[in-house]
Amino acid sequence: MKIGFFGFGCVGQGLYDILTKTNFNAEVIKICVKNKEKQRSIPSEIFTFDKWEILNNPSIDLVVEMIDDAKEAYQIVKYALQNGKNVVTANKKMLAENLVEFLEIQEKFGTALLYEASACGSIPIIRNLEEYYDNELLGNVQGIFNGSSNYILSKIFQEKMPYETALAQAQALGFAESNPILDVGGFDAKYKLCIITAHAYGLCIAPNEVFNYGIQNFSEYDLKFAQEKNLKIKLIASVGKISENEISLSVMPQFIHPKHELYYVENEYNGVIVEAGFSDKQIFVGKGAGGHPTGSAVLSDISAISYQYKYEYKKRQKRLPLRYVKHQILEIYVRYHQDEDLKGLDFQEISEKYEGRESKYLIGTISLENLFQLQNVLPERNIFIVNTGRKVIQNLFQLAQTEKQNLATA
Repeated sequence: MKIGFFGFGCVGQGLYDILTKTNFNAEVIKICVKNKEKQRSIPSEIFTFDKWEILNNPSIDLVVEMIDDAKEAYQIVKYALQNGKNVVTANKKMLAENLVEFLEIQEKFGTALLYEASACGSIPIIRNLEEYYDNELLGNVQGIFNGSSNYILSKIFQEKMPYETALAQAQALGFAESNPILDVGGFDAKYKLCIITAHAYGLCIAPNEVFNYGIQNFSEYDLKFAQEKNLKIKLIASVGKISENEISLSVMPQFIHPKHELYYVENEYNGVIVEAGFSDKQIFVGKGAGGHPTGSAVLSDISAISYQYKYEYKKRQKRLPLRYVKHQILEIYVRYHQDEDLKGLDFQEISEKYEGRESKYLIGTISLENLFQLQNVLPERNIFIVNTGRKVIQNLFQLAQTEKQNLATA
């Protein structure tokens, strides 16, 4: 197999190292990079600064795209697929925003686009959803999808490290970017969630239609509240059924109790929980950041391409009668300081409220739609929002059914 690389950062170097240390039958012909001044660890002859040396090279049959620029990645991937080259990519933002178009291009030109490394690092969640769960009745897929934010929260809860120090450490280790908002703001996890949703439920949801709220406003008050109740906080991405024909998506911090499967998933590790009708609950845990873990997922896709593997998007082909909604009711904790910071938050019920000299908090139920409408202003306020993780009965019919079942059991 003749391969052309785009990008030679953390993942690119990790993949190149893996290829040189395994017996995989592939040759890297060219590596396209942007920075001409940067010193690199392998001979300069293999590098190019002209993308067309790869895209128009007839001897290269596989393009591996690993750059940060989503717009440039889109142009590279689209051109390669339209001109007979299969592609492996790790760019979750580019994929989530253009997945429908890429499905159409693959079908029209007969090329393959694989992207296991785009979601949850070394965890083979996409392939499992495609193959193992292709006929399963999935109830929920949720988990820690971002290793950078999980590393930061781990350091805060385990070592009492201040948020700013933990973030700087994550950046120094290469887990977080110099501009970390994609990680700590929940955007990275949201892109991954949209990709996973396409394979779990067959729906391609635009990222700008999904609520995400990150950990950048976390404070010592929130740490104290959680630890007093023996809880941790994790940034959780979730997609699942809220009725027979409706699914809901969200990314936000969540309280995790010691018996929860993700309680001990720490540092740069990711954890994914898949709940299904027949196989029940299964948990996948693996490194979600780092050159070798992510590079191993890219290598898995390269290997799959070598024996003509393609995603079949089986759930999408079945055209299941599902629709995406935002009317899910959540119970949330809100730490705040001024009453005006709660403006626009339309609580259906408040079950707990506390006012201290330095901070205040309340716990109440609210619709996901309400949070989504305030998505752009919430991070600017001096508040922090956490999903309590407790399920809320959403209507009187469900309540009546639950009471009926309880009476029958009694």
